[in-house]
Amino acid sequence: MCGIFAYLNFHANKERRHILEVLFNGLRRLEYRGYDSAGIAIDDSLSPLHSTSSPPPLVFRQAGNIESLVNSVNQEITNTDLNLDEVFYFHAGIAHTRWATHGEPAPRNSHPQSSGPGDDFLVVHNGVITNYEVLKETLVRHGFTFDSDTDTEVIPKLAKFVFDKANEEGEQTVTFCEVVFEVMRHLEGAYALIFKSWHYPNELVACKRGSPLLLGVKELDQDKSNNHVFKDAHFLSKNEHPKEFFLSSDPHALVEHTKKVLVIEDGEVVHLKDGGVSILKFERRNGSSRPASVERALSVLEMEVEQINKGKYDHYMQKEIHEQPESLTTTMRGRLIRGGGSRKPKAVLLGGLKDHLKTIRRSRRIVFIGCGTSYNAALASRPILEELSGPIYREDTAVFVSQSGETADTLLALEYARENGALCVGITNTVGSSIARKTHCGVHINAGAEIGVASTKAYTSQIVVMVMLALAIGSDTISSQTRREAIVDGLLDLPNKVREVLKLDEEMKDLAQLLIDEQSLLVFGRGYNYATALEGALKVKEVSLMHSEGILAGEMKHGPLALVDENLPIAVIATRDACFSKQQSVIQQLHARKGRLIVMCSKGDAASVSSSGSCRAIEVPQVEDCLQPVVNIVPLQLLAYHLTVLRGHNVDQPRNLAKSVTTQ
Repeated sequence: MCGIFAYLNFHANKERRHILEVLFNGLRRLEYRGYDSAGIAIDDSLSPLHSTSSPPPLVFRQAGNIESLVNSVNQEITNTDLNLDEVFYFHAGIAHTRWATHGEPAPRNSHPQSSGPGDDFLVVHNGVITNYEVLKETLVRHGFTFDSDTDTEVIPKLAKFVFDKANEEGEQTVTFCEVVFEVMRHLEGAYALIFKSWHYPNELVACKRGSPLLLGVKELDQDKSNNHVFKDAHFLSKNEHPKEFFLSSDPHALVEHTKKVLVIEDGEVVHLKDGGVSILKFERRNGSSRPASVERALSVLEMEVEQINKGKYDHYMQKEIHEQPESLTTTMRGRLIRGGGSRKPKAVLLGGLKDHLKTIRRSRRIVFIGCGTSYNAALASRPILEELSGPIYREDTAVFVSQSGETADTLLALEYARENGALCVGITNTVGSSIARKTHCGVHINAGAEIGVASTKAYTSQIVVMVMLALAIGSDTISSQTRREAIVDGLLDLPNKVREVLKLDEEMKDLAQLLIDEQSLLVFGRGYNYATALEGALKVKEVSLMHSEGILAGEMKHGPLALVDENLPIAVIATRDACFSKQQSVIQQLHARKGRLIVMCSKGDAASVSSSGSCRAIEVPQVEDCLQPVVNIVPLQLLAYHLTVLRGHNVDQPRNLAKSVTTQ
């Protein structure tokens, strides 16, 4: 996955210094999407508004994180005496932060990728072009040479080939959009693309298929440069009002500039020119592409700048762990009915599903689809769904769980489910995401912006949403009413329980200090907390770079027991639930083999799980069994965080990983 960003100012006097800072800050907001290399392209000098060409742009590319690029650009500016005070009445700049898929992190593999000498066309890309090898062979036969190992490089070279061919054939001047449409006609795979060309000064063209892309629009007051509130048509139409346009992989890079956004749909081509926005739809019919004009409305971002800042915390992951009492409260706000006697029982109200609950209840089966942390959240919620939903019939309901709403594998499963007639339910943290738009109904988890690559608060909010889904599905079953009301009570008190367990922060830091030099950690769980074992091990693995495995405790004797000795640290989750006695047996067997144990238990159970102080006990508050995974994961999140910081690794940007996997 990668992050792409673009900034175009129209009739708005902006210094080159300001333009560079906007591009750099946009990349900083997107760095969780990729941080092994980065690059930008800006205009060399001011071009007349209606000029047919301009000098080739300035392109800067660098391996490493965003600050490596910033330092490289500053050095280049010093060496070339580039005027940072030059004012641009209009300017189009593009930027990219990369997570390597094709080719090692290196300047030649960084974006923007170029059409060749002269940089006639430049492209930034998020996604994967699956037929790039065939396109590359064709372009090589036509005399093009390739400098990178990327799949992206075929795109700007294909654009130049299309442009040159149109000019050779003496056709009427080909438009920028027409060039991009012809390029899209040859591309296969997933992509979000932004094109820049000195043949089309002061213009940008963006398009997408399968990868996320948003347009932000900010209109400036001619006198005070303040935001105005205009109708959508005024924002998007061509006029002389000073404007700023922003293109971004996600809203984090837009919210500090504007809340007026357009979520670009698959197959749409967005053309920024002369202060206006043209939107065309790319459709393949009978082997040919037919552009059709599209009218779209702007929407308002439900996000504040404070959500994407670290505040008093050192790292985003730390902030997001400690935000969980508030994020859980927000997840449940307005959805829990406290009840008031026999006439109004305790229940849940999920507005996004209320028209579909009868269909879900009649389903032949309910299938949950998720990847990584979202899979673990679904696994943690599965038992309560099975308990409360009862028998189901007829067709399938498929529930798609994704923090970003853009996970590529989950989206493919969604397409398959839709094609085969399943009712598709989305559970995401991102309004306007692909999963949110393509499912028939769904629930937004309202956990707030999550910047750290390792998901924390989104995981616990996903569990809570799926527990509420189970309550909603089973709400017409009289026999489970007492159980449902106990769960509602537990949900209402859950943020307080999480605040309580967050007080273990220093204790988990001390434990991390003891484990700092270890190479491996096993985590045993069972029942509701098998998912906790998987997710806890995943957190440790993701950020601290320590090998860690979550293991079903019932499988201990089928292989994992062979690894046990006095050196290997082993965590066992043994809080009070139906599996407690079995977990006690596991602890005894591990202790008999001199296992180095860390046991998570309910408050007051330390003595019963740690005979003669033979293991380190971590006591957590006891809640309803189906909610216990929300409480139990927090100490493991804290452990992963402190292990990472103590080992000197980047906790928010772990090696080789990015926030959401939008390519396969």
